[in-house]
Amino acid sequence: MFKVLTNKWLHILILFLLLCGSVSFSGSSNELRKRMQNLVFDSYNKLLSRKPTSDVVIVDLDENSLRIIGQWPWSRDVMAQLISNLKEYGAKAIAFDMVFAEEDRTSPKNISKKLPDSDKYLSAKTLIQELPDNDFVFSQSIKKAGNVITAFIDAKENETRRTPYQPVEPTFLMKDKQDLIDGSYSSAGVATNLPEFSRSAAGNGHFMVQPDTDGIIRSIPLFARYKPTRYTDQSTVLYPALSLEAFRVSVSPKSRMIIRENKNKKTFDSDYEVKIGDYTIPLDNNSKFWVHYRDIKPEEYISAHLLLNPKERLDVENKIKNKIVFIGTSAEGLRDIRSTPLEPYVAGVEVHVNVIEQILQGRFLKRPSLIVGVEAIIIGIAGLAIIVLSPFVHLVWLGFLTLLLIGLMFAGSWYGYVHEGLLLDPVYPSLVLFLLFVGSSLLSYMRSETDRRQVKMAFGHYISPVFMEELTKNPEKLKLGGEVRELTVMFTDIRGFTGIAESLSPEALIQLMNDFLTPMSNLVMESRGTIDKYMGDAMMAFWNAPLDDFHHARQACLTALKMNEALQPINAALKHKADKDNQEVIALNAGIGINTGPCAVGNMGSKQRFAYSAVGDAVNLASRLEGQTKVYGVDTLIGEDTYKLVEDLAFLELDLIQVKGREEAIKIYTLIGDEIVAREDEFKKWQAAHNSMLAAYRIADFSCAAQDCKDAMELSGGKLKKYYNLYKDRIIFYTKNPPPEEWRGVYIAKSK
Repeated sequence: MFKVLTNKWLHILILFLLLCGSVSFSGSSNELRKRMQNLVFDSYNKLLSRKPTSDVVIVDLDENSLRIIGQWPWSRDVMAQLISNLKEYGAKAIAFDMVFAEEDRTSPKNISKKLPDSDKYLSAKTLIQELPDNDFVFSQSIKKAGNVITAFIDAKENETRRTPYQPVEPTFLMKDKQDLIDGSYSSAGVATNLPEFSRSAAGNGHFMVQPDTDGIIRSIPLFARYKPTRYTDQSTVLYPALSLEAFRVSVSPKSRMIIRENKNKKTFDSDYEVKIGDYTIPLDNNSKFWVHYRDIKPEEYISAHLLLNPKERLDVENKIKNKIVFIGTSAEGLRDIRSTPLEPYVAGVEVHVNVIEQILQGRFLKRPSLIVGVEAIIIGIAGLAIIVLSPFVHLVWLGFLTLLLIGLMFAGSWYGYVHEGLLLDPVYPSLVLFLLFVGSSLLSYMRSETDRRQVKMAFGHYISPVFMEELTKNPEKLKLGGEVRELTVMFTDIRGFTGIAESLSPEALIQLMNDFLTPMSNLVMESRGTIDKYMGDAMMAFWNAPLDDFHHARQACLTALKMNEALQPINAALKHKADKDNQEVIALNAGIGINTGPCAVGNMGSKQRFAYSAVGDAVNLASRLEGQTKVYGVDTLIGEDTYKLVEDLAFLELDLIQVKGREEAIKIYTLIGDEIVAREDEFKKWQAAHNSMLAAYRIADFSCAAQDCKDAMELSGGKLKKYYNLYKDRIIFYTKNPPPEEWRGVYIAKSK
């Protein structure tokens, strides 16, 4: 199962399914999804709050006003005076952020009812009843001002007493208005003003709000629909928000509110718009209006009692003239508390002020339905980029790409907010990309671990721990399927193994083989070589696979030099044991053949059992060279292609030979020492005499060759004795039996 999960294409499929699920969830109204989205929009509002205007003011029924005028509710004649003064001071529109749903308890008629019916109070009752009714005075003041906007709010259905009055109905300039009506905020019931107040007003609007699940008001319904259930003959009506109605009246109490389709809309504009005078307000399908808040300072409020104090007229008039006035309250106990993205506790009247200021500034926040699709497309494209690249790109680069895409999403979202007022959510798309990256990382880790285990299984016993660590860290450097590459191949075995085997018990023979192969193997692995196989007393190894090794030929040659040195302590131990047991001494000597050339290397074998191995002509030649070491009496024979890669070592050319299985003759060399030996004067003199012998021999100058052979043997210090005796015999033979004229000194090997 684990192996199946690490398949590259299954990796892509899993991530693709995760992406599809994420894209489909993009437009979800899930609470967690909305909270993440709102967190970004709130942060944007805090970072770039809207600039203020001087066109809207708030008359505040504050604590100071209640202390001076009296407790709330104030008598309606006081409220009437408040309206009269505001009109006289030049207010363009006067909007009440409150509902007067009950009769004034302090009206003369209500006070007279509380007096006893005795003759003692009869005259007083008569005088009081002749006084004008406070509610009537208030309604007349509203009517006379001509620019007052009353309000209503939603309530329970069974608490509804009256249907809201609509002084001016919105005008629809569209083929089908029902979709817009159905999508607007719906109220089951309403709490309204006394009919005489609303009918006297120039406008009437709702101040219903739609807080999000965290209680913060980020948008308001510009229109609310209400259909009174007790009056079945009435159709559903759209009522404007108090802020929108106040703005209409400020333009002109007789102005129309036109709702129409946005025929000139740009890509991210809303489908509908509201036209009031020269002003155009975007309108979504659900009539939602996103509020771009600013911080309203306490000094922007006007205490209500100042409007009723003639001494304050001049100062107050300057603040009121040609302004839209909202009457609200910040007094404790009366305060209409709301939460906004900027502040957790503000007076609800501030929401209306922010809405009107946006309309005046023409600065709107927009999140049309098209944006949801755009976000889904962004997630899809960016997610596909990560999925497609994940199996092929290093984790660090994939992480960098993910961070880059996330950064671009936040940058694009911020740019859209600043320049276009667009509310693009970068959080959810970024979270999806992060999850895709994490998922890809986990799947890549599983694949890497599988590759590492495969590498360890294939090479754990054949290459050095350091080499293995490098290979497991970078398994992508390993091409397990097979490839052709240049290798330096080595064959080595025990000299005279057959005779040795006959004289030992099986246990002793196995121990002897282990004593030989262990140091040979260690030397190969320490030099970044790979052990291909063991064949009885023989071993095959190669360099430059599975990982690249530019110095593969040198590594193999230096390893060969160390091998016979490594046998000295083993032979000393064998001699000590033989002397102790009074037995014949068995000394181990290695024959080594090395050759370089192109080879096919990879996993070879059957489906049931395979091993990492190399095959090719270069491998066969290395094996043949190892076999010829007995003929020439040397420990090491090196092929010509290997020699050309490491000519600075101490080499001696031995012969021009045609081995079995090959038609072409090759030069073969023996390795005397490393580059230090090659620079010694003694070796240079020996090498010169040796090369002179070969040159004379190959041009059939056998008398000169005989003298050079003698000189070279003397300079060798007793080394290559068998080799020089071999050439003596050849020289004697060809002196008596001259070779043909086309002869060039090629020796044809008769054995492998």
